[in-house]
Amino acid sequence: MLNYEYKCKNCGEHLTRYQNMTDEPLSICPSCGGKLVRLLSGGGGVIYKGTGFYVNDYKKKQPEKTSTKE
Repeated sequence: MLNYEYKCKNCGEHLTRYQNMTDEPLSICPSCGGKLVRLLSGGGGVIYKGTGFYVNDYKKKQPEKTSTKE
């Protein structure tokens, strides 16, 4: 299930709804009865946990900076 953001074209109301991908998009504003438009959003970020991912296992690590004290 995903969060979908909507904005009313009539009153400007902004709402977020938790829906399945297969659910029909909302079309009527609950505040004024105007037309809702589903907005595009950034979504969630990807988190690579565990082994088997390039970023965790194979990517070259930056060498640690060593300070030279005299």
